[in-house]
Amino acid sequence: MPKMKSHSSTKKRFSLTGSGHVSYQKSGRRHILVNKGQRRLRNMRKKGIVNPSFEAKLRNLIPYA
Repeated sequence: MPKMKSHSSTKKRFSLTGSGHVSYQKSGRRHILVNKGQRRLRNMRKKGIVNPSFEAKLRNLIPYA
């Protein structure tokens, strides 16, 4: 059986953690940072974890991640 193809945009945006969860980088850190509060910017630095109900769909898109 041939290998499955990975979804190109999904493998750029999401990655698997060591515990097996799907993580992503939060949005809003690119520009116009002066108008955003320090607490908000600090929270955007952290990785986001995908909701478990949506995790199974993403795993199908990145089978070898």
